[in-house]
Amino acid sequence: LFESSSSTYTYLLADVSSREAVLIDPVLETVDRDVKLIEELELKLIVAANTHCHADHVTGTGLLKKRLFGVKSAISKHSGARADILLSEGDAITFGKYCVTVRETPGHTDGCVTYVAGDESMAFTGDALLIRGCGRTDFQQGCAKKLYESVHKKIFTLPGHCLIYPAHDYKGQTVSTVEEERKFNPRLTLSEEKFEEVMKNLNLPKPAKIDVAVPANLLCGLHDV
Repeated sequence: LFESSSSTYTYLLADVSSREAVLIDPVLETVDRDVKLIEELELKLIVAANTHCHADHVTGTGLLKKRLFGVKSAISKHSGARADILLSEGDAITFGKYCVTVRETPGHTDGCVTYVAGDESMAFTGDALLIRGCGRTDFQQGCAKKLYESVHKKIFTLPGHCLIYPAHDYKGQTVSTVEEERKFNPRLTLSEEKFEEVMKNLNLPKPAKIDVAVPANLLCGLHDV
């Protein structure tokens, strides 16, 4: 599921037998779309999880909790944000017979996590690893050294066939693999020293919504947790 103004991907995972579902990185502006889809598919959303405290959009987790009964919000305990579930390394979010496990992947922010399918067939990497790129490290506790280590130790150690689903893409790409990114990611195939130099000199403008999004996301999207 795609939100165009921030180029954010939202992922809906479900167990068709139990009808339990998890939504990763929902966006406030697309909550109506997400609720409609969940209701059409007759799913029970049990967790709305963020990969980190986003700076480019307001999360939809708080509003989803108001719209759908029984939903719990989840985010890393290192994010500083409010949520029903504060996640740590190795924690699992279970839905029916499936689960995603948490790998802490700081660097873009201190509270970044990657959600890995139980069979390691797919990983939802947030902004830590993008398709042929990565999240920036020049604000929100960003640290290029941490990000490099996170990707190489926590994501590139997954099986090569593991599908990579990022939180954003700005070129219309939707999915990659661990093996592709190990070989072809122009930043993360560099040495750590060169990577840090590249990240230091990106000189990107700050996200347009950062002054609204970050405070809102620390409070689960301005809606009661």
